Amino acid sequence: MITITIAEEEVLNKIKSYSVDKIGVSTLKEDLGIYEHDLNDLLNSLKSKGLVFYDGSAVQLKEVDAEINTVDSKEDVILAELNQKEKKSFEIIKSLANDKGFVSRYEIEGNLLYGNLKLSDFRMYHILLSLENKGLIKAVYRKNGDYYKIL
Repeated sequence: MITITIAEEEVLNKIKSYSVDKIGVSTLKEDLGIYEHDLNDLLNSLKSKGLVFYDGSAVQLKEVDAEINTVDSKEDVILAELNQKEKKSFEIIKSLANDKGFVSRYEIEGNLLYGNLKLSDFRMYHILLSLENKGLIKAVYRKNGDYYKIL
């Protein structure tokens, strides 16, 4: 799932409405009636999310199969992405757990930092704390080190 803001959705829909492959940024700017620097920011954001090709002067729509979710603001985008990362992190933690539901803290950290998600230290600890606060995991100490227990 890709999460975008309402402003990004408006730009994306305008790009979709054209019958040509590549659209000049100046044409898009005139049709939308927004400032060039604002449009540039929105197009760069859409490019970073993998929805368009953008080279600074022209934009082209990419074929994307993912579901697109629209939210009100950038803060909502961050929260939605965090929630998705929490879900993916919890799935990884569950896959690492032994038959009693225990996983070494170091094994979790290694998989979240260097695995498919490639989380930063701050994001990883924030997600682990959030999962604890939601009652999905619990930090425990066992004789041979720090562990998390899946609840």
